[in-house]
Amino acid sequence: MFKIALLLALAGTCQSALALECPAVPDNVMEKDRLHAELLTTQTEMSGHAVSGQLWTIWTTAPDEASQELLDRGRERIRVADYEGAEQYFSDLVEYCPHYAEGWNQRAYAHHLRQDYDASLDDINQALELEPRHFGALAGRAITLISMGRTKIGHNALRKALEINPWLSERHLLPPGEESGKDI
Repeated sequence: MFKIALLLALAGTCQSALALECPAVPDNVMEKDRLHAELLTTQTEMSGHAVSGQLWTIWTTAPDEASQELLDRGRERIRVADYEGAEQYFSDLVEYCPHYAEGWNQRAYAHHLRQDYDASLDDINQALELEPRHFGALAGRAITLISMGRTKIGHNALRKALEINPWLSERHLLPPGEESGKDI
């Protein structure tokens, strides 16, 4: 697997990779609370996307160098359409850092891209257990449900995501007149 070799290389030692532990995710609740509140009061799409981007920066900052490397390599695999390779990196990441929500969210995305929707929903649930206001995971749930033909449930999931981030581009997946997000 990727993880063992990578963790050993990053640790610079021959000790067992299983002895390495992922550190706790930084406690940045106050900053996330501030950004979520700001997201709901922004008046333009541009400012909404700027605040969203700040939350994504927090979410995609992994707990340590090894986990960041796994996250970055998995995301690179997605960029080149190697979804199976991405799944492997993200699987290694969630095994190493099971308390890091973005690992689960990214693996859910890789599953979705491979049309493994049940696995995607399972990982989204894990991500949301750890980060309940993760609007990316919530939007991913909506898109996955819609992709499965469960449109009504998907639309309800999307409305929940829009309660957290009214600027999501996915808001346009709702039937005309039902968009609950912000207008452009």
